[in-house]
Amino acid sequence: MLKLLKWLSVVAVLLVVVVGGVVYWLVLSPLELKFERVDFHISPGSSLRAAANEIASSGVMVYPLQLILLAKVMHVESTIKAGSYEISRGITLQALLNKLTRGDVTQAEITFIEGKTFRHWRERLDAHPELRHDTKGLSEREILRLMGASETLPEGLFFPDTYLFSKQSRDIEVLSRAYRAMQRHLAREWMSRASDLPYRDSQQALIMASIVEKETGRDQDRPMVAAVFVNRLRQGMLLQTDPTVIYGVGERFDGNLRKRDLLTDTPYNTYTRAGLPPTPIAMPSLASLQAALHPAQSQVIYFVARGDGSSQFSRTLDEHNQAVNRYQRGAR
Repeated sequence: MLKLLKWLSVVAVLLVVVVGGVVYWLVLSPLELKFERVDFHISPGSSLRAAANEIASSGVMVYPLQLILLAKVMHVESTIKAGSYEISRGITLQALLNKLTRGDVTQAEITFIEGKTFRHWRERLDAHPELRHDTKGLSEREILRLMGASETLPEGLFFPDTYLFSKQSRDIEVLSRAYRAMQRHLAREWMSRASDLPYRDSQQALIMASIVEKETGRDQDRPMVAAVFVNRLRQGMLLQTDPTVIYGVGERFDGNLRKRDLLTDTPYNTYTRAGLPPTPIAMPSLASLQAALHPAQSQVIYFVARGDGSSQFSRTLDEHNQAVNRYQRGAR
C-alpha cells in the first residue's frame, strides 16, 4: 500500500508538471499568425466567446476555448474592451489577453479643417477607409436627427479639429464628437462675450464667426475683421461680404465671382440683404469664435487685402478708397 501511495504521488507530481508545462507553453509561447500583422475588431457588447471567435477567424491560430479558459483563470472574462486591435508575430496568448483587457486599441484619425463647409467634411468622412459609413446617402436633416441635434441645417455646427477614433468606428460617432465640441466652445465663449454685441443669440455669433473665418487672411487680423462687420451691423449697413454670396451660389460657383452674382438676390447675398445670413457659411475655428465675441475696440468699417495675407482697415470711405487704389490698383 505504501509503495502504491508513493507511486501515485509520483504520478500526481508528474501530472502537475506536465499540465503546468502544457499550460505554460499554451500561455507564453508565441501564437501562430497567418500574416505578419493581424487586425481584428471587437464590437461593443460582444461576449468573451464572440470575441474569441472573431480573433480566431481573423487569422490568429488559437482555439477560442484557450482564450476563454485563460480569461476565466485570470478573472478578466468580463473586462474585454471593444475596439480595433492589431497584433504582430511573437505575441503570446497572455500578451493578447492583456492587450484586450487594457483596451490597447489601434487608432485612426481624421482632421476637419476650419473654413470648410459641411459638404466638404462629408466628402472626407465618406472617403476615410477606417470608418464605418453609416451616414453615406443620408440627407443632412437625417444626419442631424440621427445625432439627436435640434438644428435642421448642419453648417457651422461642428468644431474643426483632429479626432482620434478606434478603427471601424461609426462616422456618426465622430461627427457627434465634433458637434458636442462646438456646442461646448460656443457656450463658453458666449458666456464670456463682450457687452453690447449686435447678436440676438449665440447662433448669430456662430454665423459671424464663420464670416470672420472666411474673410481673414492672417490670424492677427481676426478681431479687426470682426470689428468691421460688427460695426456695420450696429450702423445698419449692408455687410457686403463676398464669401456669403459665394456660399449662396453653391456648387455653381466656378472660382470666379461675377457682377451678376453680386446682383442676384439669395438669402446669403449680403449685398442685397441687410443683416447676417440665415446660417453660418463654414465651420469656424475657436479663434474666429473668440474674435466674433470679442471684436477689436475700433471704429473701422472697411478693409481691403494688401496682397500679403494681411488687410488694411479704414474708418471712412475716403480712407478705404485710398487703400483700394494703393493695394488693389497699384496707385501710389
